[in-house]
Formats: sequence, structure tokens, C-alpha cells
Amino acid sequence: MLKRWTIPMLTVVLCGGTLPAQAAATTATTAADTTTGRVDFSARAQTIDGFGFSQAFQRAAVMRGARGLPPAKQREVLDLLLSRQKGAGLSILRLGIGSSADDVYDHMRSIQPVDPGGPDAPPKYVWDGDDGGQVWLAKEAKAYGVKRFYADAWSAPGYMKDNGTDSNGGTLCGLAGTNCASGDWRRAYANYLVQYAKFYRKEGIAITDLGFTNEPDLTVSYASMRFTPAQAVEFTKVLGPVVRRSGLPMRLACCDVAGWKEQRPYTEAIEADPQARRWIATYTGHPYVSPVTEPQPVADQRRRHVWMSEWSPNGTTWNENWDDGSGYDGFTVAEDVHRTLTTGNANAYVYWFGASLGTTRGLIQLDGENYRVSKRLWAVAAYSRFIRPGAARVAASVADPALKISAFRNRDGSRVVQILNSGTTATRADLSIGRAGRAAAYLTDTAHSLERTGAVTTGPGGRLTARLAPRSLTTIVLDGAR
Repeated sequence: MLKRWTIPMLTVVLCGGTLPAQAAATTATTAADTTTGRVDFSARAQTIDGFGFSQAFQRAAVMRGARGLPPAKQREVLDLLLSRQKGAGLSILRLGIGSSADDVYDHMRSIQPVDPGGPDAPPKYVWDGDDGGQVWLAKEAKAYGVKRFYADAWSAPGYMKDNGTDSNGGTLCGLAGTNCASGDWRRAYANYLVQYAKFYRKEGIAITDLGFTNEPDLTVSYASMRFTPAQAVEFTKVLGPVVRRSGLPMRLACCDVAGWKEQRPYTEAIEADPQARRWIATYTGHPYVSPVTEPQPVADQRRRHVWMSEWSPNGTTWNENWDDGSGYDGFTVAEDVHRTLTTGNANAYVYWFGASLGTTRGLIQLDGENYRVSKRLWAVAAYSRFIRPGAARVAASVADPALKISAFRNRDGSRVVQILNSGTTATRADLSIGRAGRAAAYLTDTAHSLERTGAVTTGPGGRLTARLAPRSLTTIVLDGAR
């Protein structure tokens, strides 16, 4: 959805040596303020595929300097989004597959802007090697270690649709319920999507995940295309074999519906059709229309994953605050990440714009030669920097309902505990975690942005004690602490 164009943290390292200066600022608590909890790192829930962002609709070009951002600051923005040492360490890049050169939001250019003469005519693909700056960004992301590239189409070219334009909804010709004089464009559209991935492969980027629709339940003035759940099933059975024959090792995703509840009938329709189900690897939904309140109805989530593939909060102003009650501050985003991973059981969390313009709700605001950073970035970074692709969410609970806890085990054996204190007073959590080991804690709140602090101690018997500031996010890393 186009769109709706900041969380502090806590850090402590117990490996000997001197604690950072921030340790002295830790809020004092009493025994009466203490709650208990438990983390079982052997009780696995879902696998985490990663955390990501998008720079579609020419935002990658703006990041590259189209509006005056100089090279040194381009690198700083890239570091903030992609570096595990300086920023969020995001690990998924969502690419927008172009539909036209001149839609209302100045989208990237289509790889076949002109009707080749019908669905059975030889295709006339064109490639500019730039794709609205996305090729540059994908190469940069790859250099930072990103391995998941999710290419998703907002619309087929207009001549393939029953309304003749890439915008204002419309449906792919040839699907059940359409009647197009131009013929059946289903296979041609499948070939078009595969060709996009082939062009990226020539640029050295392997598209790992491919989606054919974005918010198919909405008709909007920019690039958009409608699919019913039944039509999504129908097209999946066309696209799947085309991808297989291409030899490209891509996972198919569906359906990026605008609401989490609204995605449910699409998931159910594909799950109920054995032929369609064999091709879909990932169900994707957005929580704009309805929030994440439950998992998607997937029978075997070990084989088919679920991504929250796009969201940013609504709002009318640029906001850099951590916790101001606006609904688009950093604390709001931190709560959404927590809810998506725990209540939604999602395998990935993909934010909308990493960096954008004006009154954006992106993580970073690009402003000519300068940029500004919101606390939303650090809300996401608190999770994405430390919870790496392939991690497993594990069982975690705490007695105090004001504390929202989640925990994860990375492939390298490092363990991460996230505690979001939604209360307005400081408190302390005494957790049973099994083997304690070395601990490092990072604080994000109004005054801190993923900063180390001395608020965590470990003791015998696998005990960990964390002092938690009010309205804050504390990230605790055990073993392999950075």
C-alpha cells in the first residue's frame, strides 16, 4: 500500500572489564517491583526468515542521490539500514516490479512497456539496468550480506488487463470472470515476472522470492490489480510451472493482501487446493486494513512460511519520537514487531519504506542533501540486528502483563530476549533461562537508541535479572554478544 509515507534500548555486557557510562543511569527498583518469568530455549516455535524493507517507487533512486543526497551520506543511510554494527542489519529487500514509467507515484519502468502484439506474440522486453535505483540498492544490500530478495508486482502492464491500464484495479485477462478482446494473458504475465528475475540475475542478484500481486483486494489510483482468492489460486497454477521450467530457484509468495484478516481467505483457498499449494512457499499479508490478531491458517508452517510483508503506521507528520501516543512513534512500531512475531507467528517482518520523503512514516527521512532518523528505525533494529535469518523463536513468559517478552535462538547458538515494558514505572524481571552464560543488554527508549547499559546480571542456576526502564525496549543477548 502506498502509503503512509523510533524505540530506545538497553545494553550490558558481563564479560569482565568496565561497564559503559550509561550503566550509572539505570533506574532503581525494589523487591516489590520484581516480576518472574521463564525462557525455554529448547521449546521452538517458528523459524525467523529475517527483517526487511522496500525502496520501490523510486525511493532507491532518491537514496542514491537523485534529490541531492551526497555519497558520504548515502553510505550513512545504507549503514543505518543494513549494517549490523552501525544500524539495523536488515536482511530482506523487497523490490517493486515495475508497471509503467509515468504512474502517479513515478514507479519504475516496465520491462515491457508496449504491447508486443498480443499474448502469443514474441515478447519485446527492455532493460535499463537500473530499475528505479533498485539494482544499485540490491547490489549494496548484497555487499552487506543480504541474501533474501523479494520481488513483488503491483500490477501487470495495462494491456494485459481488462481495464487497459496498470492503475485503478482491473483484472488480468484470461482469469475466470474476465472477457478481454485481446485474449488470455496469464502465461504471458507469468513469463514477464520470470524475465524480471532473469534480468536481475544478469546483474548478479538472485531473486529468492517472487510475488505476482500486491493488495489485490484494493482498487487505487496508482499501480494496482485485483485478484479474488479463486483467481489467485488459478494464476498460481499457471505461474508455478513457468517458474519451475525457468530453472530459477525462487519461492512463490501470495498474496500481500491489505489486511491480515483479509489475507486469510486467500491463504485458505490456496491451502485447500493441492495443485496451488505445491507452488506457494510463503503467505504474505499487510496489517493496514486489519491488524495481526492471529496466525494465518497454514497447516504446516515448517514447509510454508508467513511474512508480514509490508506495513508502516498512518500519520500526517514526520515523527522522530519514541513514545508520544501518536500511533506512529517508535514504541508503536516495537509493539507491532512483537505482536507480529508472537501473536501472528510470522516468519518475517518487512517494513514499508526504509527511507523516503516529506511526512513519511519511513524509518529515515531523506531531505535533499540531508537525512533524519526516527526512533522507528531503532524499534526495528532492536530485533533485526540481533535476531538473524534462521533463528527460532522459543517459548517465553513473564508474570507482569505490562511486560511483553519474546525470545529467540540463533543458528550460531547466541540467544536473544526482547522485553518491551509498556508500563509507566520501572520494574525488574527475574528470569529462569537455563544456562546463563555471558549477557549483554541494549536499551531503546526516549533517551537511548540501542545503547548498552548495565541493567542485566546473571547468576547461578540459570537466573537472569533485568532492570527495565518505563516505556522501553530492552534487548538482551546471551553468548556471542556483539
